[in-house]
Amino acid sequence: MDGDKCILQLRGVRPFLSNKFDITSHKRYKELSDYDKKNTFDVEGYLEHRLKLWADKEFELIEVDGTTLGDMESGRE
Repeated sequence: MDGDKCILQLRGVRPFLSNKFDITSHKRYKELSDYDKKNTFDVEGYLEHRLKLWADKEFELIEVDGTTLGDMESGRE
């Protein structure tokens, strides 16, 4: 098969031959990690940062006991 062709398999459609898209011609190509490795998204770093609790920040702890919001609003706890 020619290097600029591919076979696409989509649900509900028979497989078909198509031209590959040249991502380097896309206007936002410079934002991809293919362009520059510093653009690679660090999932582990994101999750580590997102899950931290800071000692200098206040937060409210809410305990959930199975009572529904509708019951609480109507006074039927």
